[in-house]
Amino acid sequence: MLDNVPLSAGDPGDASTRERDTSCPIMLIGFVDQENLGLGYLAAMLLQHGYDVTIFDFERDPADILAAARVGDPLIIGFSLIFQFYLPKFAALIRFLRNNGIQSHFTIGGHFPSLSYQHTLELIPELDSVVRFEGEETLLELADLLGTGRDYRGTAGIAYMQDGNAVCGPLRPLVRDLDTLPYPERTYKKRAFLGRLSTHLVASRGCIRTCSFCSIHMFYRTAPGKVVRTRNPARVVDEMAMLHEEHGISIFMFQDDDFPVFGVRWRQWANDFCDELERRRLPGRILWKINCRADAVEPALFARMRDCGLYLVYMGLESGNEEGLKTLHKQITVEQNIRAVGILKELGIRFEFGFMLFEPATTFATVRLDLDFLRTIVGDGSTAATFCRMVPYDGTPIKDELAKAGRLRGDVTNPYYDFLDPKLTEFCYALSEVVDVSGWVHGLEALSPTLNFAWSELAVMERLFPRLPDLPVYRETLQDITAASNNLLFQVVEDMSFVYSDRRPMAWSARALGPKCQGFLDRLLDVRNGFVAQNQEILMQALRQPARSEPVPA
Repeated sequence: MLDNVPLSAGDPGDASTRERDTSCPIMLIGFVDQENLGLGYLAAMLLQHGYDVTIFDFERDPADILAAARVGDPLIIGFSLIFQFYLPKFAALIRFLRNNGIQSHFTIGGHFPSLSYQHTLELIPELDSVVRFEGEETLLELADLLGTGRDYRGTAGIAYMQDGNAVCGPLRPLVRDLDTLPYPERTYKKRAFLGRLSTHLVASRGCIRTCSFCSIHMFYRTAPGKVVRTRNPARVVDEMAMLHEEHGISIFMFQDDDFPVFGVRWRQWANDFCDELERRRLPGRILWKINCRADAVEPALFARMRDCGLYLVYMGLESGNEEGLKTLHKQITVEQNIRAVGILKELGIRFEFGFMLFEPATTFATVRLDLDFLRTIVGDGSTAATFCRMVPYDGTPIKDELAKAGRLRGDVTNPYYDFLDPKLTEFCYALSEVVDVSGWVHGLEALSPTLNFAWSELAVMERLFPRLPDLPVYRETLQDITAASNNLLFQVVEDMSFVYSDRRPMAWSARALGPKCQGFLDRLLDVRNGFVAQNQEILMQALRQPARSEPVPA
């Protein structure tokens, strides 16, 4: 666990003087493999005010969690539900703990519980409460009230059941000043690229966009307060410098929903951020990745960010046709998406993207337009292709529209919808079976994610290690493998679309594609492992003697 580094008292109003009894510990449970910063911030706030907090991985054996709860007898057990699909598994764990005698106050937070608190309390009756929206101040107050035997009902940001009905207290405003929050507790498995450690952090919270399929902006718009808040760029760099100097972190993955680079004010924020990185002499010693929209990609700013360590940009492109972009309310054009990809390629910045080949307005014609778009941006093998079907999450405008139109199907853990053309449903499920069974797109060990990991590793080789012999040859080979994989995948999708639109004979199956997919993986691993082995001594020497300049004092 990295040290918690408080910034300030953190919490407005009377939190610093409020009566509390911190003798009982608090347990927080959620997914931590990819680093749950939400739990990290909650833990840091509680620790700052004297509570003993333990974070548990939701994927641990329930018997281990039960044993820890029995020993610790926590005041509160808080659950972090990131994806609504996992609600039954969370319900099962909560029921298991309760049925085995754990009497702690059970509360839960996350997008789904915040936006659908009534449904959450009905589906998991063992819960005592729901912490809605940003939880640092709410969970702290809940702990203070429970610890001193006071009634928590009616507390701002808390929902609960009363007389068979779901009741919610007044909504608590979003945290106004993010710089008042302590640094998050970090209890994660260290992920490394060739020995260079990575971690996650945030520079902002909220999103000004209004995509119809996204619950994030609904989460931030439902609670009172400013929707988007940015941290002081100097404080962000302070955290990065601390993690680099004290814990050896070299790669930073920003989890901001929309990193502040759009518009005049946020471009100034990004330039100030680069100024601070340069002041602390971090460029050349660290790399960082951001998420942003395609319409925010601007050559001069992104060239400067590249020089300060930006190596990867993730963009939610989502659709390659204008009708799809309109349905998804992206408020962007296909031309803008293509332009952004072109700028990043020209600047030598890696990119990855989200793409919804299937959404409620999809037709066979738009599928083929999307394939033309994908061939345009990644037919050259610059990154591995990926796509998915849009999911109608709770709290999103598009879910409400589908329900109103009578097209919504499934349940809370598997929501889906009818396509306007029934033949598209056949096509969608058949394609999913082929690409999933063959191991192409989905899953951590699938071909496309593995290719993209190799590309990220290559970026680390190029930017954080001495120049390696034959690196251009390795890059060219990786691009050839990626291009071949992408273009075969596009051909499969296109051919199968005609099977279901025009009833052409089926030319592909998961059984036939499996060996082809495995062939790409085998070639990738052979080339990658051979290149790393060839340069092992250079890589190890660089790790033993990392090139570091002395940091400028804060």
